[in-house]
Amino acid sequence: MEKLLTVSEVSELLSVSQSLVYKWVHYDLIPHVKIGTLVRFRESELDRWLKNKTHRGRLSYKIPLAIL
Repeated sequence: MEKLLTVSEVSELLSVSQSLVYKWVHYDLIPHVKIGTLVRFRESELDRWLKNKTHRGRLSYKIPLAIL
């Protein structure tokens, strides 16, 4: 079975506050597991979630050279 991460571990891993992690959980913005009143996170799901959050920049936009 995969180790589950705590809110504290996730906040440290992502360099955000614990309260922000709890807000993401409340608004269902981050994949999580609830065990009674405890909130836990699967590391593999967080990795997938982070990969989907990656932005590749604006290379797909065509910027006229006159602007540059």
